[in-house]
Amino acid sequence: MEEKDILKLKGLIEELEQYRGRHTELITVYAPAGSNINQLATQLLSEQSTAQNIKSKATKTNVIDALERIMRHLKLYKKIPENGLAIFCGNISKVEGQPELKIWAIEPPQPLNTKFYRCDQTFVLEPLKEMVEIKEVYGLIVIDRKEATIGLLEGKMVKVLRHMTSGAPGKIKAGGQSAARFERIREELTKEFYRRVSEAVKEVFFEMPRLQGIIVGGPGPTKEDFLKEGQMVTALQKKILAIKDIGYADEHGVELLVEASQDVLAKESITKEKAILEKFFSMLAKAPEKVVYGLDNVKKALEAGAVEHLLISTTIDKKIIFELEKSAFNISAEVHYISLETNEGLQFKNFAAVGAILRFAI
Repeated sequence: MEEKDILKLKGLIEELEQYRGRHTELITVYAPAGSNINQLATQLLSEQSTAQNIKSKATKTNVIDALERIMRHLKLYKKIPENGLAIFCGNISKVEGQPELKIWAIEPPQPLNTKFYRCDQTFVLEPLKEMVEIKEVYGLIVIDRKEATIGLLEGKMVKVLRHMTSGAPGKIKAGGQSAARFERIREELTKEFYRRVSEAVKEVFFEMPRLQGIIVGGPGPTKEDFLKEGQMVTALQKKILAIKDIGYADEHGVELLVEASQDVLAKESITKEKAILEKFFSMLAKAPEKVVYGLDNVKKALEAGAVEHLLISTTIDKKIIFELEKSAFNISAEVHYISLETNEGLQFKNFAAVGAILRFAI
């Protein structure tokens, strides 16, 4: 997701978390990508019929009215949007007997995989929260001479972005000049396939701002041949973190590549965290005018547009994190989330929990 999509979704989550129904009258509906909108409407109609059994007259009226509002809103769609649909509706009034019915309907920025209905005192927000969790993004490439698959690992979610085939024929057993000529043609087709895959990798990954690195996999020496013959752009070659032996080059191969790369991914995350903390503490000692720490000081630096790197411990309040992220996004500052998985991360949490490396002294 783009940073603006993350911030927009976090803002919605923050707003919806504020509401608590006086009774179980806040309705949450999640319709996953590809689901049938007519079936959803039928389910809601059934829920409206069931709501007739609610003992409290006020609660029954509020639930039925909310369901009616949702069903009217669904008529605006011909089908469920590409990424699914999340709807929240209910009486948010804090005054008994003075209902205030409100509805929110969004197409999430990532595919929604959850089918869900609940009527409760709070909105159910976990599926949306999972989308905005701190995630590192890694490119995945699995390739052999016949096919290649380009994927993406975002947090725990693996997505297939492209699948390509070479069209190169298999080996033949016959000998002679014809066989040698056939083999030359086969090699040229394979090299051309490698170049096409490299071009596709560039199209997918080159301008992906949150890309942390690329992992390549495949059977035998194929993956090394691809990296040698594919002419991948230098900027992406420098992002290659590991090369793994994988027996498949299809969607299953992408999943196997993630499984085989857990050691690399864990090490990469910790290494980057240690590097930015080392820079922070080093500058604190050698050039303290280019570093600030503590929530108030960091906020002032953000308002002045002076922050280059914002460091936030994952232990602080989520609302504060969201406010700092918005300010950082507005001035194009890079945000680093500091865990407690390293001694340095624990030291930073105990020291300040929030800090920044500045573009200029203030």
